[in-house]
Amino acid sequence: MIRVHVMVEGQTEETFVRDLLYDHFQGRSVFLNPILLRTSAQGKGGVVRYAKVRPQIVRQCRQDSAAVVTTLIDLYRLPGDFPGSQTCVVTDVYAKVRCLEQALADDVDCRNFLPNLSVHEFEALLFSDLDQFSAWFDEAAMKRLHAQIPKDRTPEEINDGVDTAPSKRIIAALAGDGYQKTLHGPLIAMDIGLASMRQRCPHFHAWLKQLEALAP
Repeated sequence: MIRVHVMVEGQTEETFVRDLLYDHFQGRSVFLNPILLRTSAQGKGGVVRYAKVRPQIVRQCRQDSAAVVTTLIDLYRLPGDFPGSQTCVVTDVYAKVRCLEQALADDVDCRNFLPNLSVHEFEALLFSDLDQFSAWFDEAAMKRLHAQIPKDRTPEEINDGVDTAPSKRIIAALAGDGYQKTLHGPLIAMDIGLASMRQRCPHFHAWLKQLEALAP
């Protein structure tokens, strides 16, 4: 049995790990435990400053040295104090995320740490199959949602800015129809399934392969 603590930045990611990823890995004797990162004494969730989350990651690595600790943190809007933010300045998003993950690994400096960043954020995975939104939203809403798909990009490459990142595109299309990120996001992800996500999102697929390789 292999334990994996997944340090997540929000409730949506916490539910995604618990309700979708957990079952996939349990059959391989790899048990995922989502842990919501704290950013203040009063609240949890969101990475506003790396200085707030680094001690939590290091502490988890040291407290359970027999387990693997990994992260599910958005590349989108990483804080300025994040390792590599000043040096990993390349245009290719996949090269950039690999550079940032290596910088994070070097900074945490724990042998049982496996860095991972979502490219560019969790909601990118939902663009793997937008048709799965149709169980929740009407035809007019679906037309607005499909109009948000950029041409010639993988879901992980969608990140035009603060108004056009994946989550912003979904909100722009569906906010008036009652879309709630923490409710609909994980449920639609379950309908999409890991196979479609892995086919469309190569970085996400590579992370899952790393976790699968831990199986005894």
